[in-house]
Amino acid sequence: MTERRLIFLTGVLFCAIGVSSLLGNAQTYLGVDRNDYPGDEAMVALHKTFAFTGYWLSSPPGSNHNSWQGKRKQLQATGYGFILLFNGREYQQLKASGNSARVGTSDAATAVEAAKREGFPKASIIFLDQEQGGRMLPEQRAYIHAWVDGIARGGYRAGVYCSGIPFRESSAKSVITANDIREHAGGREIHFFVSNDQCGPSLGCVFPKPAPKPSVSGVTFADVWQFAQSPRRPEMTSACRPTYAQDGNCYPPGVPSSSGLHIDVDTANSPDPSQARPDAQGPALSEP
Repeated sequence: MTERRLIFLTGVLFCAIGVSSLLGNAQTYLGVDRNDYPGDEAMVALHKTFAFTGYWLSSPPGSNHNSWQGKRKQLQATGYGFILLFNGREYQQLKASGNSARVGTSDAATAVEAAKREGFPKASIIFLDQEQGGRMLPEQRAYIHAWVDGIARGGYRAGVYCSGIPFRESSAKSVITANDIREHAGGREIHFFVSNDQCGPSLGCVFPKPAPKPSVSGVTFADVWQFAQSPRRPEMTSACRPTYAQDGNCYPPGVPSSSGLHIDVDTANSPDPSQARPDAQGPALSEP
């Protein structure tokens, strides 16, 4: 082999490695989540594209009913992994409670009992849905810490779903919610499911194979990345607007918008993010 040909092939190899590091590899997996259960037939069809699904242990945001309840065995038999989700409290509720830590402890107990009732094994990760972004206020921080501690005491592991998008506090300073929570965790083991639908790093409503790595979200320690939402947020998605349907939602491959089956799209380092390896995000919280 000539020296010139060797140099050329080496360059091709490094190029391939660079692309692979951006998009992912065989160890990244696509997932789907939505607040309402799509139906048994739809979930079977969706498994052709998605390895895992969100699974609510509480009523989702804006709802007083949980349509996912009782579906674990069927979905597991279909081959799905899971992102276990529990709806967290908003700041106004915590402020009004007068004791956000007590609310966090109570909500953690509720989440643990729901996980047991649904048959999810001990050490599964339960993600607290933290919809409000920016820097956490004292009441929010106390609530999250008490919830994480309560989940650990119950024999499960704690995660947080939160924003991975920089929030501008001032002209000179921005904060990413995931970073803020992690930096103030006090040594607690917390796994992160981050949302960043901003194009880029998001590619929009697409279903690439291989899936992008969660770290491409901008949060290097993320276990899961939600990179497309329904409906799309115009201020975040203008650069990849054509990937969404005309009604602004994201639909699975081959599914028309008339179906109403709009989804959020995720990627993870595991086909079952609820069972990620125990040491993925630092030391486990010691028992009190």
